[in-house]
Amino acid sequence: QVQLVESGGGSVQVGDSLRLSCVVSGRTIRIYGMGWFRQAHGKERESVAAVSWSGNGTWYSDSVKGRFTISREDAKNTVFLQMNSLKPEDTGVYYCAAGLSHTDYVFNQGYQYDYWGQGTQVTVSS
Repeated sequence: QVQLVESGGGSVQVGDSLRLSCVVSGRTIRIYGMGWFRQAHGKERESVAAVSWSGNGTWYSDSVKGRFTISREDAKNTVFLQMNSLKPEDTGVYYCAAGLSHTDYVFNQGYQYDYWGQGTQVTVSS
């Protein structure tokens, strides 16, 4: 059973930073492409960032490009999302996802992922 557990969310001010973590248990993270998604209240879930299983490929949505950084530490079965210069529109529940991968592609669509975490709340106040 593969489980993903996010942590690191919280309430911050505009311009602050947060680092989200996602620990994967039940199977090695090395065979998964990993991604972060978010869902604001009343809105659809959107893809924020993704990293290929090797770590060589990354993708970011235009709304976070230059401010967020996704990284993975396979030895710890963990993927991170460093979020800098936070804005009120970054507010939402952030979900980590893992997609079984046979190629070193970057998955940026929800249907490409097999496992999801429960989410962690990020609130940015002005």
